[in-house]
Amino acid sequence: MLLKKLRIKTINCQFVFTISFLLLFNSLTRAQEIIKDTVIAKPVVVKSNQKQKIDGIIATVGDYIILDSDIDKGYLEISSQGGSIKDVSRCQMLGKLLEDKLYAHQAIQDSIIVSDAEVKGMMDERLNYMVQQIGDINKVVQYYKKNSIEEFKTYFADILKEQKLASEMQKKIIDGVEITPEEVRSFFKKIPENELPTFGAEMEVAQIVVNPKISDAEKKKVIDRLNGIKKDVEDGASFATKAVLYSQDPGSSSNGGYYKMTRKTPFVKEFKEVAFSLQEGEISAPFETTFGFHIIKIDKIKGQEVELRHILIAPVVSEDALKEAKERITGIREKIIDKKVTFAEAARADSDEKETRANGGALINPNTQDTRFELTKMDPTLYSQVSNLKDNEVSQPVLDTDPQGKKSYKLITVTKRIEAHTADYGKDYIKIKDLALKEKQIKAIAKWFDEKIKETYIKILGEYRDCTFTNNWLKK
Repeated sequence: MLLKKLRIKTINCQFVFTISFLLLFNSLTRAQEIIKDTVIAKPVVVKSNQKQKIDGIIATVGDYIILDSDIDKGYLEISSQGGSIKDVSRCQMLGKLLEDKLYAHQAIQDSIIVSDAEVKGMMDERLNYMVQQIGDINKVVQYYKKNSIEEFKTYFADILKEQKLASEMQKKIIDGVEITPEEVRSFFKKIPENELPTFGAEMEVAQIVVNPKISDAEKKKVIDRLNGIKKDVEDGASFATKAVLYSQDPGSSSNGGYYKMTRKTPFVKEFKEVAFSLQEGEISAPFETTFGFHIIKIDKIKGQEVELRHILIAPVVSEDALKEAKERITGIREKIIDKKVTFAEAARADSDEKETRANGGALINPNTQDTRFELTKMDPTLYSQVSNLKDNEVSQPVLDTDPQGKKSYKLITVTKRIEAHTADYGKDYIKIKDLALKEKQIKAIAKWFDEKIKETYIKILGEYRDCTFTNNWLKK
């Protein structure tokens, strides 16, 4: 049955992605090592059925090797993240490692480049997380059995680079997969009626946003500050250090303001226009977006892709401005309640949020690009704001603070509720298209593995040659 096959494939795919997530901070994969003609196994004592086990090479993929201890480290990492290893066999774990190595190996063959700046950004993010969990960087170093912080960082940088190569290679494969409406229809028709998926309860939500007005004096203060930072950098200061110290962008400040982007990257229009107008090494003048004021420095231009750093500083909102914004949005609410205008009309006329204003305030689910939000997957903050609203009821003004600290007032309403139901082609086209696309992507990845396994040097040793793998690693 088609759906059963899809479910089996999806389970396999889910296993891959689940393991990848659980091994986020993984010592599962070692730093890249080049295979020599003769390799001497490093003896390591491992407790297993009360016997000594020699840690040696169990597989090679191109220029990469996998040690038996890598599998044990994988189990340790899954357990440390609270995952269950009960149903994960050593053969399955090895299969995942082989996939990662082949992705990384082929990424190098395809000239996919992972910059030192990207690795450093990943390193900072992961280390911050690990230190939060464990409490001390030295404990992290001990956990990975390294002699110093520098030794650990060198070791971990190689791991992160390999992981990034693998993820970029996988992204390259599936990015080229597209699906037509006819393929979606054909996919849906092949699903037996008694096997149609069930979708959970959903709702559609709209909002009106009123931003406090920023005084010209406050804007000038921020612009002058950014111009001062720009001058310091032009005089020799580090832009990355300034970003760490002063940028209010939580997504990049710890990474020295670093971003890599193309024209298709979902950044606001004003930001992209400035980024793609600059030359390498050039620093922009301060410019404004909905997030505040920025300056950008271009590190590198590679074809249609730019690597940049930026600093974001948002003007301070006065209490008087907040009070005025609340009074304004309260007046908008009263007009809606008195039926002088509809919520959608008020959004189009009065909302300060460009992204939703033209659609009558309708929110777009960032995960599906649809207007529906599944209740079990809805952002907790948004859910708490709408869960007690009746259909078409307008909330009281809600003071909202975004991750950058920017404050605004919102009115929220639920425009539609969809109860849990069996998939319907007309009503659930977006979700069905997503399922069909995922199946096609899985097939594309499977085809890619079939082709690359045939043309890549792969060797599996010892007892692991008896494993039953999803892919033809043994080339039988």
